[in-house]
Amino acid sequence: MADAASRLHTLAEQLLGAPLPVRVRAWDGSQAGPPDAPTLVVRHRRALRRLLFKPGELGLARAWVAGEVDVDGDLYTALDLLSGLFWERDEDARTLARALRDPQFRSAARGLLRLAGPPVPPAPPREEVRRRGHLHTRRTDHRAISHHYDVGNDFYEIVLGPSMVYSCAYWPDPGAGLERAQDDKLELVCRKLALTPGQRLLDVGCGWGSLAIHAAREHGASVVGITLSREQAAYARKRVADAGLTDRVEIRVQDYRDVTDGPYDAISSIGMAEHVGAEKYLAYASDLYALLAPGGRLLNHQIARRPERDETAYHVDEFIDAYVFPDGELAPLGTTVTQLERAGFEVRDVEAIREHYALTLRHWVARLEADWARAVRLTSPGRARVWRLYMAASAVAFERNRIGVNQVLAVRAPESGTSGMPLRARAWQETP
Repeated sequence: MADAASRLHTLAEQLLGAPLPVRVRAWDGSQAGPPDAPTLVVRHRRALRRLLFKPGELGLARAWVAGEVDVDGDLYTALDLLSGLFWERDEDARTLARALRDPQFRSAARGLLRLAGPPVPPAPPREEVRRRGHLHTRRTDHRAISHHYDVGNDFYEIVLGPSMVYSCAYWPDPGAGLERAQDDKLELVCRKLALTPGQRLLDVGCGWGSLAIHAAREHGASVVGITLSREQAAYARKRVADAGLTDRVEIRVQDYRDVTDGPYDAISSIGMAEHVGAEKYLAYASDLYALLAPGGRLLNHQIARRPERDETAYHVDEFIDAYVFPDGELAPLGTTVTQLERAGFEVRDVEAIREHYALTLRHWVARLEADWARAVRLTSPGRARVWRLYMAASAVAFERNRIGVNQVLAVRAPESGTSGMPLRARAWQETP
């Protein structure tokens, strides 16, 4: 009888209908596949049962989170090689039906079933979200935000570093470190919003307060930051107090739909809109429009996906939805711009910065790996593995242009049509 790795490698190629570009090492110590490729380590045959009962990305993700599957070698290279086989395959019902009619596929599936052991579906790892209720109600949005952001402030300090900025950094100087790049991003946002002393800024999804503090300290703005995470709010309030800015920065635990104290001169939404959902996006944009004073600016910093030929075929990434951002949805850039315009905004500038996010994520992964034992103690082995996989896979996705991130600057133009924008393009890039 062939060793487990050789059988796995052969069966995987039969099932996938393509060469397996990584090496395989099985639970019995056997290895098979390209000798110089990263190695997919299958620590337990339970991982095969997960794939049998949940074929594709989610089954593989469950095995990863449970520690039954790992990668020996460069994780980014392995994910890039595997992405075309698992993350980009057409897995609709018709494709599966055609595969099941193929005798070779059925034979390979039976072989995998024999290798997997007892046909009992393993329970999902405890880090997986359990679904309850409708999408994007106040209750489900709060629960989704809590799942992601209430992992613990100490854990986020490991990943994000002293800046505590959980969004794409900005590298005008490619040789700069993460802290400098995050500071440059905060300054870029404030310049695009043209903040001046005394202006009111609403920071929607304020995180741990970094932008609110920067806008108040460096530009003299009066800032209201809102978040649904109580852990974030407590941390941000302490930072505000430590910075001596309690007279200029207020941090609230509040849903954006409940903000009623406009008008604001500017609104920032940095990495927040991905949580809103397609059905609620126009209402979200309209709410922000109503909160702005005429002539006020919105800076919307948002991850985007590539458009589908048939948009009804879009589905949320299973791994991200189950373990990282429950109920999160990505939209194409054109859809976002259209919705902002439908809400009344005049879109004045779009800057694509996806390469910057790839750099940011690689820095975050490096920080997590460097303090791995402490990250595991603060959360769980499964949660730390979720974060390592999701950040590394996202870095590859940005690098390969599978997803992007854009800063959209929009204005609530008054009836006179005067936008208040400078005639020279992108004046915020000029040295003050």
